[in-house]
Amino acid sequence: MNKELIVRSGSSDVDFALLKDGKLIELHKEEDSSDFAVGDIMLAKIRKPVSGLNAAFVNVGYEKDAFLHYHDLGPKLPSLLKFIKRVSTGKLKDFSLKDFPFEEDIDKNGSIVNVLKSNQSILVQIVKEPISTKGPRISSELSIAGRYLVLVPFSDRISVSQKIESKEEKDRLKRLVQSIRPKGFGVIVRTVAEGKKVAELDKDLHNLYLRWIAMCKKIHKAGHPSKVLSELNRTASILRDVFNDSFTGIYVDDETLYYQIKDYVHEIAPEKESIVKLHDPRIPIFEKYGIERQIKTSFGKTVSMSKGAYLVIEHTEALHVIDVNSGNRSNKAKSQEETALEVNLIAASEIARQLRLRDMGGIIVVDFIDMTRQENRKKLYDHFREEMKEDRAKHKILPPSKFGLIQITRQRVRPEMNIKTREENPNGNGEIEAPILIIDKISADLEKIIQNKSFKNGIVLNVHPFIAAYLTKGFPSIRSKWFLEHKKWVKILPRDAYTYLEYRFKDKKGTILS
Repeated sequence: MNKELIVRSGSSDVDFALLKDGKLIELHKEEDSSDFAVGDIMLAKIRKPVSGLNAAFVNVGYEKDAFLHYHDLGPKLPSLLKFIKRVSTGKLKDFSLKDFPFEEDIDKNGSIVNVLKSNQSILVQIVKEPISTKGPRISSELSIAGRYLVLVPFSDRISVSQKIESKEEKDRLKRLVQSIRPKGFGVIVRTVAEGKKVAELDKDLHNLYLRWIAMCKKIHKAGHPSKVLSELNRTASILRDVFNDSFTGIYVDDETLYYQIKDYVHEIAPEKESIVKLHDPRIPIFEKYGIERQIKTSFGKTVSMSKGAYLVIEHTEALHVIDVNSGNRSNKAKSQEETALEVNLIAASEIARQLRLRDMGGIIVVDFIDMTRQENRKKLYDHFREEMKEDRAKHKILPPSKFGLIQITRQRVRPEMNIKTREENPNGNGEIEAPILIIDKISADLEKIIQNKSFKNGIVLNVHPFIAAYLTKGFPSIRSKWFLEHKKWVKILPRDAYTYLEYRFKDKKGTILS
């Protein structure tokens, strides 16, 4: 498995495309204008605790107040509030917490009006960016994430990622972290720490501790509200969270960004520094690695898959709905059940990719093709869970219902990635699907015709002249690729009378092929 990160720099934003074996699996955008990023720590003021919601509205400098629920306060809230008060007034100069007296934990089932008051200063962390009409979601249980570890102030707990399965490795990591953990801080051990030596963990922990000290120094003179600790820029945070030994290339089209990424990779994985490459700007970087095409074909209401199957993805106010369709394909499967299972397994892999690609969150309902056998439903469920393992967002998948529905909840921390896939109609008013989508539909129809062997006297394709040129020009052309794949030559005839989206497959006698 090869992973590549393609970084495209624009005048006001930076796009990141994560490829797995050449296929686009994640797409991120970092905008200069973004004031709130997940992980930022703010010095804020309580606007108003609301007992009915058991939550408080907090002024963090956004047009809408942030929402702080009682369950997001953290058990050590009294210690945090006491610390902020003493640091803000300049009475506390030692930020190490080793001699700081902790207060008693708050009641797990208590009321927010008993622990917070209006106009009170509090440190909060952004856990969800502003989405739609809602303000940011925040927590006062702070954490500072590093490459291998997460530092948790006002805690003494050490926990290890559940994705590390070996009990011996978990015990080893706990022992190592216990020996280097500063007093007054808890530590979460991340999945990438598996197999790492104590020197690497200690270096990461020391960097996190220095970030905490630097943040505390800002509190004394900081206004309300103000950002006292910024999450790493998106480039560094993506590398921190996804970078591993399977990466074979990081390609950047901006020289300044190239040196920043090279320095960061040198710091976290010096042996991998050579995979960071500066791209020749004469060719657009997303065109070079086929990302622009994948974006056009992967976003939008309909998503094509292999063997003629496709997904229909719709977003309602309450949830996302995904419908799985087999199309009008036929195969050599012995029964309808086998066909349904085959399409469902292909769809499960694509849906797992789509959830990461679009960063879809909340409730997602998938209507798979009905299967009567219990063992096939279990096979689909197990396959779907396996495909979702690489998803970094917290998620839960329920087994298929009697109606073939699978329900998913997926953590939503940023606005969903939405990309327009329709273009201005060159032949009139309105919009049409992008040409690349038309090519994919033509390719899928050709595959069906060849599978069904519905042609007898060769295959002729009639299309609009623009599309004909797109199919035949260049080397290798799309038509040449069809020939190599299907061992059938397609004669392409431009038709001026055809609309931009119109095409017909015929045999040499003019009979329309379905």
